[in-house]
Amino acid sequence: MSDSTQQKISNGVKTRFAPSPTGFLHVGGLRTCLYSWLFAKKNNGKFILRVEDTDRQRYVENAVENLLKMLQTMGLDWDEGPFLENDKIIQKGDCGPYIQSERLEIYQNLAKKLVEEDKAYYCFCTSEELDKMKQDQMAQKLPPRYDERCRKLSKIEIENKLKNKTPYVIRLKVPEEGTIAFTDLIRGEIKFDLKDIDDQVLLKSDGFPTYHLAVVIDDYKMEITHIIRGEEWIPSVPKHILLYQYFNWPLPQFAHLPLLLNPDHSKLSKRQGDVTVEDYLSKGYLKEAILNFIAFLGWNPGTEQEIFTLEELIKTFSLEKIQKAGAVFNVEKLDWLNGCYIRQMNIDELTKQCMPYLEQAGLIKSLNFGWIKKIVALEQERLKRLNEIGDLTKFFFLDVLEYTPELLQWKKMDNQQIKDSLSQTCAILEKISSDEFTAKNIMDNLSPLKEKIGVGEMLWPLRVALSGLKSSPPPEAIAEVLGKEKTINRVNQAIEKLK
Repeated sequence: MSDSTQQKISNGVKTRFAPSPTGFLHVGGLRTCLYSWLFAKKNNGKFILRVEDTDRQRYVENAVENLLKMLQTMGLDWDEGPFLENDKIIQKGDCGPYIQSERLEIYQNLAKKLVEEDKAYYCFCTSEELDKMKQDQMAQKLPPRYDERCRKLSKIEIENKLKNKTPYVIRLKVPEEGTIAFTDLIRGEIKFDLKDIDDQVLLKSDGFPTYHLAVVIDDYKMEITHIIRGEEWIPSVPKHILLYQYFNWPLPQFAHLPLLLNPDHSKLSKRQGDVTVEDYLSKGYLKEAILNFIAFLGWNPGTEQEIFTLEELIKTFSLEKIQKAGAVFNVEKLDWLNGCYIRQMNIDELTKQCMPYLEQAGLIKSLNFGWIKKIVALEQERLKRLNEIGDLTKFFFLDVLEYTPELLQWKKMDNQQIKDSLSQTCAILEKISSDEFTAKNIMDNLSPLKEKIGVGEMLWPLRVALSGLKSSPPPEAIAEVLGKEKTINRVNQAIEKLK
């Protein structure tokens, strides 16, 4: 079959995201969703959500609700499908139901139709027979596949087994010779030899469809024009094309996305780190940064621009700019992007988003938003993830800092020189009134001492005395936030350490 049969449905572009409720949303699923959403928006089309819950063994309670909440959180809206309203799932649209387990009769009737038209057949093999078949093939170093024994059953044998209520599945009857070809919008023409295609199970013995039957029926019935999904589904395409042919339905367009890879180029998996969107949000990655980062996992606009809003992505996105090779999930790049977004944030909003992490760290005893905002503002430039805020700002909330006296040393200063530096600094700070204890006034007053003993000799011991850290915001900025009393107490505590 040539790809010329592929055609667009006349009423415009329509894409879908069709996850299985088997847990939390994977970053790979989010990328599929984002690309499908962007393509629909770019082409003034429709984007629908469908729940593929026919694998009942892997079904997770409340996974659908979690999925809907997560997509809402990420700001990816949809035109049809299940929606969450007052904690209840409501389905909207003309092509429903949008939950596969509510469409069983549709799949069963169409599977039976294929059998009646000799395009599929009943298979009565037991799991024991199938296991032995597989073992025998592996012993002969053959690829495991169904040997088509039930395809050869006579009409009378089939009728007797059905009459005796022998459990069965329905299998696709794949032609024994020929080729199937289609044009992938990312990879170009792909061909398959039909002799390499297994007689796929379409309907299981429990009456539930397999993915292959349900996805074809649903994509056609829901008028999907462009199927955007991971490259792991490429081997399934010939089976799906056969079903489109057997039903005499027009083919949609296919676009298969590159794999997501770990830095060592293995497939992205839980074994090597976080893979769910929840994981990244809980660590303090902003949704805008996650979407921006995910957009670049396989796609590139061909320009130097790296920071994109969703609106900019809609204008720029195209399937032609998606690469074929696997995309490496580089957390360092995500950290950099997230830092860029944090630096662009309004300080009030950033402080609000940092509050839960400060509470988790046990640092907030009483809510003083104005004071906490000053602390967050000092770390805004250095912050890469919101969950870093506790470690970066812990020293502001402590009564006594824990650090070794050696940390106070700048280059080859001895203890007496450090004490002299801190004592002179403290004397100057004592003379500044509490009302005028600002970073600018502090530096203006300390400037003569800085010129006299040296920049590092004055500022380094003061930085460590106020923060207990090697790396921190400027000491005068810390002092302003701490206030005069706390600042002088900390300088005196540092002097005590040197005795």
